[in-house]
Amino acid sequence: MKSQTDPELILKIENLSITFDKGQHMALDHVDFEIFAGQTLGLVGESGSGKSLSSLAILGLLPKSAQVVSGSIHFGQSSDAIDLLKMSPEKIRLQRGKHISMIFQEPMTSLNPSLTCGYQVEEMIRQHSNGTINAKERVLELFKEVKLPRPESLYEAYPHEISGGQKQRVMIAMAIACKPKLLIADEPTTALDVTVQKEIVHLLKDIQSQYGMSILFITHDLGLIKEIADEVVVMYKGKIVEKGSAHNLLSKPSHPYTQGLLASKPPLNTRPVFLPTVQSFLNHEKLDTILVSEQERNVHHQKMYAQVPILKIESLNTLYATKKNWLGKVTEKLHAVNQVSFDLYRGETLGLVGESGCGKTSLGRSILRLAQAQSGSVWYNGEDILKYDSKQMKAFRKKIQIIFQDPYSSLNPKQTVGALLTEVMQVHKIGSNQAERMQKAAHLLVEVGLEERHLNHYPHQFSGGQRQRIGIARALALEPEIIVCDESVSALDVSVQAQVLNLLNRLKKQFELTYIFISHDLSVVRYMSDRIIVMNRGKIEEMGEADALFVHPQKQYTKELIASIPGA
Repeated sequence: MKSQTDPELILKIENLSITFDKGQHMALDHVDFEIFAGQTLGLVGESGSGKSLSSLAILGLLPKSAQVVSGSIHFGQSSDAIDLLKMSPEKIRLQRGKHISMIFQEPMTSLNPSLTCGYQVEEMIRQHSNGTINAKERVLELFKEVKLPRPESLYEAYPHEISGGQKQRVMIAMAIACKPKLLIADEPTTALDVTVQKEIVHLLKDIQSQYGMSILFITHDLGLIKEIADEVVVMYKGKIVEKGSAHNLLSKPSHPYTQGLLASKPPLNTRPVFLPTVQSFLNHEKLDTILVSEQERNVHHQKMYAQVPILKIESLNTLYATKKNWLGKVTEKLHAVNQVSFDLYRGETLGLVGESGCGKTSLGRSILRLAQAQSGSVWYNGEDILKYDSKQMKAFRKKIQIIFQDPYSSLNPKQTVGALLTEVMQVHKIGSNQAERMQKAAHLLVEVGLEERHLNHYPHQFSGGQRQRIGIARALALEPEIIVCDESVSALDVSVQAQVLNLLNRLKKQFELTYIFISHDLSVVRYMSDRIIVMNRGKIEEMGEADALFVHPQKQYTKELIASIPGA
């Protein structure tokens, strides 16, 4: 018999199976899980595991190509539960926003850029309130609840005028506007810095406590799940492979897939030579963890830092115009890089960390001259590259390359992989003919873990991790000495991220490369780096050996960044 103190069942998914391509592809395979009133259920898995598809099925937002083969989704308390799969589009539309709401993954694209933030939240309220409340007053009240600064001015602001964290808070305000019973948060912090991520997680917990709502929290980050979830469901290739309480499942995972997800994240207290991958656990491979000792690391550093620096950055300043008058004259500037000086040594991985807008990407781009510095020097072989003319700069670009953050937009979709790799060789006159260049391109693909046959494929035919490998191969094509890795693993699942980090470390040794490694993920930066530079508002806040900086941070800003790491 049910106890009066037991929580009420809010959502029950039973035997849900969904196919694509007229039954040829099974996207969800007999999925079952429950969510109770006031509970947070964490739904975990990599891209393509079916976790987001499950949420779209709840909301009645499945693509037209999807076919529900079996199952039911009962929503509401047991006495008046309804099967969402049997409701008409008109009736389920009444449930969306009012009783079930969703925060989408990407705050940059989930808000309409042509409408003010206040209007977009008001629209949700008007849709479900029938004019019974003052919509503007409710929006301002919501903006205060989600801890947005200056609610009145943000009410009139457009999405492009506010930060990523503020956009996500607007989305949360929109989602809770009608006090829903169930809030679905689909990777709501993936695009955000660790400090903003922590703020959003705490905000969701506060709102849950205030409204008594249930949360379905979807993510691939098990460290984050530890911070917020009561129960966890782990999905792999459309199936549930493991479920249980967050504490038990994360401390003693039983399925190899869950074990692999946990192990793929770079540890904060040890330094393995190679990160284990999910596939190793699924294949039941014997894993011998080899650690880099502190003594080995010290000997390596003494030898490396006894050299002459490969790059020497002195008093670098980069400013961007942020406002112009009607005549086009600049009236306001942002000091993106402010009096930055440091040395980079051959064979080093130098990490750059900090929140969005701290200047780390601007610094990397200024060194590459993709952003124009206003003053300062970047010395290479005794010459200031900031004074190079276009001909000299073209020759220098062979020496320094970049791997971009987004593997989707950094490759031309109209070119084959072979064309993408040989184009840069042709521009810099590497190889005497196209056949020779194609041979080198094939060799590079093999080096990054792809196959020669992929030369004739187009970018859309690859996964995100494979595309990033192509980006790495393209950077290697010119045989550079220095590579700037600009958030090059932040768009990848943890298991794919581990593969790419292992690859970068192997290539570094094989080709004697030097890395500037930019990221907002501090655990990744610590694992990859010899030294770390912490940036804040365009300036160097702190700089030091990676392990020492993590164990004994000197500045309060650095301490707050480290404390914000999920699961730290």
